[in-house]
Amino acid sequence: MEGGLGQNSVPSSSSSDKSMILDVKPLRCLLPIFPMSSQGPSSGQYPSGFAPFFPFGGPQESHAWTDLNQHAPPSGDVPMPTPIRTVRSPLDSIPSKRGAPHGSSSKSSQRKTKKSQESQMDLCSIVGISPDQQTDGDREVVNLVLREFDALRRRISQLEDAKRGDLRAGNILMTEGVRTNMTKRVGVVPGVEIGDIFYFRMELCVVGLHAQSMGGIDSMTIKGGFEDEPLALSIVSSYEYDDHADDDDVLIYSGQSGNFGKRDTVAADQKLQGGNLALERSSRRHNEVRVIRGMKDPAAPNAKIYVYDGLYKIQDSWIEKGKHGSGVFKYKLVRVPGQLSAFSVWKSVQKWKTDCSSRTGLTLSDLSSGAESIPVSLVNDVDHERLPGGFTYFHSLRYSKPFSLMQSSDGCNCTKTCVPGDLNCSCIRRNEGDFPYIGNGILVSRKPLIHECGPTCRCFPNCKNRVSQLGLRHSLEVFKTRDRGWGLRSLDPIRAGSFICEYAGEVIDKGNLNQNEELAIKDEYAFNTNRIYPPFKWNHTPQLFEGVDSDDPSEDYDIPSPLVISAKEFGNVARFMNHSCSPNVFWQPVVYEENNQSFLHIAFFSLRHIPPMTELTYDYGVSRSDHTEGRGMPGGRKKCLCGSSKCRGSFG
Repeated sequence: MEGGLGQNSVPSSSSSDKSMILDVKPLRCLLPIFPMSSQGPSSGQYPSGFAPFFPFGGPQESHAWTDLNQHAPPSGDVPMPTPIRTVRSPLDSIPSKRGAPHGSSSKSSQRKTKKSQESQMDLCSIVGISPDQQTDGDREVVNLVLREFDALRRRISQLEDAKRGDLRAGNILMTEGVRTNMTKRVGVVPGVEIGDIFYFRMELCVVGLHAQSMGGIDSMTIKGGFEDEPLALSIVSSYEYDDHADDDDVLIYSGQSGNFGKRDTVAADQKLQGGNLALERSSRRHNEVRVIRGMKDPAAPNAKIYVYDGLYKIQDSWIEKGKHGSGVFKYKLVRVPGQLSAFSVWKSVQKWKTDCSSRTGLTLSDLSSGAESIPVSLVNDVDHERLPGGFTYFHSLRYSKPFSLMQSSDGCNCTKTCVPGDLNCSCIRRNEGDFPYIGNGILVSRKPLIHECGPTCRCFPNCKNRVSQLGLRHSLEVFKTRDRGWGLRSLDPIRAGSFICEYAGEVIDKGNLNQNEELAIKDEYAFNTNRIYPPFKWNHTPQLFEGVDSDDPSEDYDIPSPLVISAKEFGNVARFMNHSCSPNVFWQPVVYEENNQSFLHIAFFSLRHIPPMTELTYDYGVSRSDHTEGRGMPGGRKKCLCGSSKCRGSFG
């Protein structure tokens, strides 16, 4: 097309011109052009069967603004002509799914709306979110919302085998107000940390990091100068469309296409409107823009993981020809200095996995000596200690003499693999009719006890109900910490509910149960199911999805017989996991048949999404003697160095 700049479109020039976006005309005098669609600023169509809540429908508001930026413009940068302030998002007033019909203004409708709002407040109260926390969150609230989202998504997938349970879970949480950071703002989002990872775009929405569940550019309309104009707040970058420079702190971002999400359309030049116009305005005002990078999921090549990479500023912009010959806006974003690393960590990990010799401090390429299907690297870049204290690597349980921890029972008679919902399967019946895992091996919910298929079951060895028996699924690394000895972390991102490892070691004979407590205190590598572990909620809230008004199902463990496992002489990677009062890993008792006997195993699962190179920790709990006697820090207790805001001061 021959669209000229007078029509707000990219010129059909065969060469790039880095001056054309900014020097076309005093753009302050141009009226921003937005799509006149009921879909609002979001690109694409919202899937059928879901309510069109914002950002899928409804106009954005216009606001005046005052300064909230935490970084002063460096010398030579263009100062911001008008200050910026945080504003309430239109998401504040989303209707409840039990609200009044659209357009109704009768007293009956008003009563229904009031009742709906009260119901929404009740549900938020049940989940544990106050109105103030809906508006502005913190780290604890962000984790709570993300936990509720993923727990609900897993439950939906379990009951309905839904392929897009994330959309339905997000719709429910948005509608019921179970979300945080509803205030739109420039810069930092309270409670969201650089390096946080997200497996679904709806997760970005419910925590207020990026309000567009489909569009790549999130913006708000502000009052500045003569007319209202958009301002870019955040972008989601994709490897498919964007150019990643050699410098990890630089991103070349492609503008939004007018044909995004449409089929059978002729490629057209991008227009200076919508998100593209917001980016242009942000380049003039020099405000910070949040950058979320879409990375390929190593566990699912067709899926993405979204990494929050911090705050950037637009340094340059230009026009160039795209692969289909149409004009494309390009924006050069440079990372604000002094922030924690995020994207650069991912790049380093990719390099280490390709060439382990490039890993600084690598002491041993496989600590397991082949016992694990995936090598366990050993790294020490702190001191000169070469290896941990002497122990024999063993990937499961070792018994001093054969005995069964539970009464034996026959395995299932399923052919091929066990099928969710098949009550003819004895293993599913033992799990109270639920299949413990969804298709990708993710644990759905904590249970008092989980029954997996074992060697005596007739189903195939690759049955999806054998998750904890298949060994490691992530590239784990034992590393030397600076103040807590050796620790454990993963080179791979870990999704919430993923199996990490079991606690391997030597099982203490049941005949010595009276000595277990004393042993657990003296042996720092002992795991004891009889300790007091702080309660926590991980499962979904039934009232949100199933309309159940009764108390939540119990997540308390129900172990038939106490179990003590010592990993001092024999053990696996679990022996290196340190304690934390705010852990990212939890343990779950799992039972399956071995040699016609039932044995209890301790399996570790991720409590939330865990970014690469993040230390894996779980709560060690407290010995019953310390708990009942209320001693401050007896001889067996150790000072806690977890650094959590909820640190109890000691453990053991």
